[in-house]
Amino acid sequence: MPNTILNQEANVKTLCERMNMKSLLPGIDLESRKILNYNLTRPALQLTGFFDYFGGGRVMIFGKAEQQYLDTLEKPVIRQRIDRIASYEGIPCFIFTRDYIPCDGIQEICSVHGIPILISPYSTGETTSEMLRWLRVVLAPRTTLHGVLIDVYGEGVLIMGDSGIGKSEAALELVKRGHRLVSDDVVEIRKVSDETLVGVAPEMTKDFIELRGIGIINVRAMFGFEAVKQSQNIDMVINLEEFKKDKKFDRLGLEDNYTEILGNKIRYHNIPIRPGRNIAIIVESAAVNNRAKKMGYSAPEEFFKRVNAEMKGGI
Repeated sequence: MPNTILNQEANVKTLCERMNMKSLLPGIDLESRKILNYNLTRPALQLTGFFDYFGGGRVMIFGKAEQQYLDTLEKPVIRQRIDRIASYEGIPCFIFTRDYIPCDGIQEICSVHGIPILISPYSTGETTSEMLRWLRVVLAPRTTLHGVLIDVYGEGVLIMGDSGIGKSEAALELVKRGHRLVSDDVVEIRKVSDETLVGVAPEMTKDFIELRGIGIINVRAMFGFEAVKQSQNIDMVINLEEFKKDKKFDRLGLEDNYTEILGNKIRYHNIPIRPGRNIAIIVESAAVNNRAKKMGYSAPEEFFKRVNAEMKGGI
């Protein structure tokens, strides 16, 4: 069963370093300030004194509009409004964009409440868009699955199946055919949106494949940097299963089958395995077919159109 972790966290120190920001209050420990919510707040209305429907727990962004409004206020009013904002629980930090340095009163109040002040050299739009993109990934719900993730013609294919069925061997053959390995054995999956799942390799097993009878091999060392990839969107799941005569497998593909990972629906194929079947070619074909379906083309539908046309012509 997958191990799902829904409550992730980031900290202000990592955010500060990643966004090339400066901390204005060095006495406050940035690492201990946790970010639990990827949503951001620009407290424009709150600076005017309107606090209905305002809650804490979010990073506060003071953009150019907020900065110019602050410059119009008297110092006692600034202190009163900022003190009320800072009193809300769980605010990780204040961020001022465009290298704006807030007045001493704001710095004193934030110091009392233990809220870091970060100075961003970028515009408000650049700061917020990059922060949202990064925080959505870092704070995304995630799970771990046993399988192999590989980039095949740009499609992220998650190969699953019982232990020893040939997942790693298929991945190695695909790498030899020019495709790129993301992870073998264990795949960490993050839900970055309701439409997108991103898979990465655990740091311990990144670049490695285990082959029974041979042992551990380093794909990057053997095939070069172009043979591996750090992350990949997951577009489809292929489950490898031992062939059984009494079990029916899909032969036409008229209806798409799906599986759910972290609540997202992913196209799913159950592939029977028996001696003589080239798994790598099957995976390649499935990946190309998946791309074709995204572009609106369906081979089964075209086939049945031809069958119907032939039947009508013979009547």
